Amino acid sequence: MRDLDEQALQAEQKKADIGPDIDLAEYDSSSPDHSMVGELHGISATDRDRMILAGIDTDEEERAGTFIQKDASAIFSRSYVDGLEIYPIKEALGNLDWVNDYYWKLASVDTDKYTSRAYRELHNGYVIRALPGSKVAFPVQACMYLEKEGLSQNVHNIIIAEEGSELDIITGCATAAHVNKGLHVGITEYFIKKNARLSFTMIHHWAQDILVRPRSVALVEEGGQFLNNYISMKPVRSLQMYPTTHLAGTGAVARFYNLLVGSPGSELDVGGRIYLHEPETRAEIISRAITNGGNLIARGEIIGEVPGVRGHLECRGLIMNEGIIHAVPELVGKADGVELSHEAAVGKIAQDEILYLMSRGLTEDEATATIVRGFLNVDIPGLPPMLKAEIDRAVELSQQDMM
Repeated sequence: MRDLDEQALQAEQKKADIGPDIDLAEYDSSSPDHSMVGELHGISATDRDRMILAGIDTDEEERAGTFIQKDASAIFSRSYVDGLEIYPIKEALGNLDWVNDYYWKLASVDTDKYTSRAYRELHNGYVIRALPGSKVAFPVQACMYLEKEGLSQNVHNIIIAEEGSELDIITGCATAAHVNKGLHVGITEYFIKKNARLSFTMIHHWAQDILVRPRSVALVEEGGQFLNNYISMKPVRSLQMYPTTHLAGTGAVARFYNLLVGSPGSELDVGGRIYLHEPETRAEIISRAITNGGNLIARGEIIGEVPGVRGHLECRGLIMNEGIIHAVPELVGKADGVELSHEAAVGKIAQDEILYLMSRGLTEDEATATIVRGFLNVDIPGLPPMLKAEIDRAVELSQQDMM
């Protein structure tokens, strides 16, 4: 992978410097130990209620497996179906030699000080693997939970969809009700093998003063499909992420869908980069952004390196109650015959739309809510109905806050 794209690594370093600086000394990596629980009902009712807000079903209905990390401790890790493996990463690194073939193979330790901290002061994280040819019918769910005030939670995740497999993951991040300040540093490496399909949906439900620095890289082989949905609609102090995907096999596909709400005082800098290295690869980055008083940057970059590739960027922003939205689309064509396009629009709710809905019997708040709901309703091709339901629920909860 290093030989494939040394320029891409330099670009990752440049993009990682975006966003406000964080003094890591203000956040402690020492954490209390939390015991494993035998069943999810062994988690306190208070914690379960917070996890539910991040899309975690503690009843595990229609779930293929679950991983829960509380502060630095993996407290629950279980697969319920054949063809699916779930491990805490520290356990996997100690017991499974093959995991070392994937650990820090896509992401770079020295990308920035956040990746360096995740390497030097690793707490835990997960390894989720769909075995060759397995079709995992129900989603896997994973939750990163912060309970200690002022903690720097340092995580590394590895996700592998082996050849011909199909895997859906819902991952939620949340804080205990009493937590105000904290830092989450999350490294994720995705490996989508030949003709495999992975959909990954992340729902954030952080506290007001949490700082978040995810760093992720994906590799998609021939005929592979990677669908990445990112939902951040609750207050957070600062979020900066710029995931990179390499389409490294003929006919590989990647689609990013971001739903973002910038609350008062929040700074969100969210983007994504997709490299189209091989013929017939396709990429799409779609963002819907609402500022309710926060500062929000929506980025996207598609790089077409060979003829016969296609990519599209789309960013639409809605300003409510002031705030700033900055759309930054970037297209790079490096060969004849690439097809890359983008469109971006930022504005406010049109008053005539509100008046029309009010003429149909809605109150002004109801009319506004209807328009916001429609704005955030993105048609995501290939999204399983269960994941669509989780996204709809997150949109509904966020809408209640904005109204």
